[in-house]
Amino acid sequence: MRLAVLGVGLIGGSIGLAARRRLDAEVAGFDVDPRNAERGLELGALDSAAATVPEAVDGAEIVFCAAPIGALPGLVHEALGASEEGTVVTDVGSTKVALVSGLSDAPVERFIGGHPLAGAETEGVENANPDLFEGARWYLVPTERSSGLLYDRLQRAVADLGARPQAIDAESHDRLMATVSHVPHVIANVLVREAAAAADEESERLPEVGPSFRDTTRVAGANPAIWGDIFATNREAVARGIEAVSRRLEEAAELIRSGDPKGVAAWHTAAREDRRRLLEADLAGGELHELRVGVANQPGTVAEIALALGRAGVNIEDMALYPAPDMRTGAVSLWIAGDGEAERAAEIVRGLGYSVSASE
Repeated sequence: MRLAVLGVGLIGGSIGLAARRRLDAEVAGFDVDPRNAERGLELGALDSAAATVPEAVDGAEIVFCAAPIGALPGLVHEALGASEEGTVVTDVGSTKVALVSGLSDAPVERFIGGHPLAGAETEGVENANPDLFEGARWYLVPTERSSGLLYDRLQRAVADLGARPQAIDAESHDRLMATVSHVPHVIANVLVREAAAAADEESERLPEVGPSFRDTTRVAGANPAIWGDIFATNREAVARGIEAVSRRLEEAAELIRSGDPKGVAAWHTAAREDRRRLLEADLAGGELHELRVGVANQPGTVAEIALALGRAGVNIEDMALYPAPDMRTGAVSLWIAGDGEAERAAEIVRGLGYSVSASE
């Protein structure tokens, strides 16, 4: 397999290292700063450092666009224009609606958005790690026009990199990221500003900050350029999230002001249980079951099935496509872990109008 990585930093470099080690792939890299690509070559993340995007994507089966969010639209357009008809182009950005909506004049059947939930406190290709994606969720964002064959190729490659691919639509992805990632950064920024203002107002020095403050504000002020782009491209979802949190804070203020210790204790207990539930591992356990789905060979079919299962929280552990000789129909095999999850997946897919059989 030949891959291209456009943007050779922490994520792009880690993709290169993992692909060369796990997929035995040939990896070409490009970066607007040639020194990054050359460093990636020295560190073994790349087989070759290209001087241009067309040179990097030449002959590639998968192109990973790993640039900052603000540069992604132009880079994705260039990659789609320079790559071959059978090449799938993806990205690793943390917002999706703005990117997908801006591709109306591009061959979108070849673009499938992506977002690995992996990273580190450090940055740069020098800190790339071939195991960065091990066990990490990697969202894939197909559209109704996405090629099923290319989706299958991409999700297999992502799984082979060690990640856990899951389909999600662009709007759901951005709402989810606003809740679990973007709004927490806003809250951290606000807490730091509030504490600094209180320190200025107090005549005496405030006590040393405790671990709760340090933990809650760890991400405050994180990379302003990156987060400026994130907030700009996901502004509506983030703003709605802030408003929702504000309402909950007002409710908390009223509860605490009431002086009801039992009510406050119940509030704390509910929060503890919510946190436990949210942090539990979401991989279904148990034996893998194969579901065979009869489909028409047309764009969007695989995306429809994958998105429906993703919305229901059912993870596809593996997938295979079997086109019929006439190329007009075919079958999709889905492997689902756990008896109950497999039965639920079959019910969901049947509800979409497809025939489903379980292979023994």
